[in-house]
Formats: sequence, C-alpha cells, structure tokens
Amino acid sequence: MSMQGRISRAGGTKLKRALGVQAALEWAFRVEKAQLELPPPKDVVEEGFGFGLEYVLMQRAALGCKVDGGQHKMGSYTHADAEVIAATVAGMPDSLGGIRMAIRVAELARAGMTPDWMPGVVPRCVPVETRQNQHGVRAVTEVIGTERVLSRGKWRMINILACPVTWRPHPEQIASARRGYEDWWQALDWVRDGLVVGRMLREVEVTTVMPKMRPWKR
Repeated sequence: MSMQGRISRAGGTKLKRALGVQAALEWAFRVEKAQLELPPPKDVVEEGFGFGLEYVLMQRAALGCKVDGGQHKMGSYTHADAEVIAATVAGMPDSLGGIRMAIRVAELARAGMTPDWMPGVVPRCVPVETRQNQHGVRAVTEVIGTERVLSRGKWRMINILACPVTWRPHPEQIASARRGYEDWWQALDWVRDGLVVGRMLREVEVTTVMPKMRPWKR
C-alpha cells in the first residue's frame, strides 16, 4: 500500500489514518498522483476518445495550467481513497467555481502549496516613473500649470511641477489575492463536508482541521 505511514492494526481492528482536508488532498494528488476527472461541458456531445483530449487541451489553453486526463496512472496503482477524493473535487459546484476551482484545488494540492494571500505586503506610495542619471534615481515630474511670480523686481512665468504617484501593490491587488484565498478555503470546506458525509473513504478519516480562514487577521 502506498500510503505514507502504513495503516496500523490493533487487536485486528483497522485504524483509519486521520488527515485534515488539505493534507488529504495533498496525499491524494501529490503522493498518490490521483487524476482529476473533468465532467464534459453541458453544450458539447462527447464523440469517442477525441472529445476528451480536445476538451483537456481547451482547458489548458483557457486556464494556463496542466489538466490531468485519463482514469488511471500508467503502470502504477492509485489508492482507492485517493480516487474518491479526486472525484469529490471534480464535482465542485458552480457556486464555488466549478471546474476552474476544481483544477485550482487539485494543482495547489499537487504542488503542496497554499494560495498566495500576499502576507506582510503593505501598499506603498511610490512615483509612477523614475529615471536614473549620474546623480542617482529621481522621480519623473510633469508640468501641471504655470504661475506668475515676482522675482528680483520682475514678473516671471514659472512651471508648476508635480510628481505623479501610485500605490504598489495596489490595495485592490491585495484584496483580490485574499478573496481568492477565501474562495479556495470555501472550496476545501465543501470537499471536507462531502468526504465526511459521503463516508466512502476506507482507510482515511477526514478530520475537522482546516487552514486558517483569514490568516491575515490576527
């Protein structure tokens, strides 16, 4: 059996391996290399083998990531519990992101990663553009108007300069990254509930342990 840390037995009673949902997903997709079976699109009729390959290629092009196809690994065994976990992920409802979220959950688990919610990032006010010369790096300014001033007994017209600034990263970028993390968390919560209620896992027990819902809030 390929599960890390073989399931132990005590007095002839099999003990299930307890894993939080994120650990269970990483075991299924990273260790067992389970395949993510994508459902066919509603508006396309499947016509033999060609459709499956075409659809996978369409998803790769649209989503910019690798999508697994096929039911079994070539020449190796995928644990039945891992296949159940993968099938549960593939059934992600549209309200939580559907196929796109299923792929994201699977690929993050395969990489052993958590979505980047930009920890520790603080927006900073910086010049829109800078230039470097022998005197160092300086902010680029632009003329926003003119003013008539009295200088040495004469009226002169001078340019009023301003330095355009922006926020980097923009607060909306940080907010977007954190919304993405929350969407992923909701998807994991749904997978956890499905695995617990379904009671189809034979050697793995999915616990209530979850990643922090909003790790940026201390």
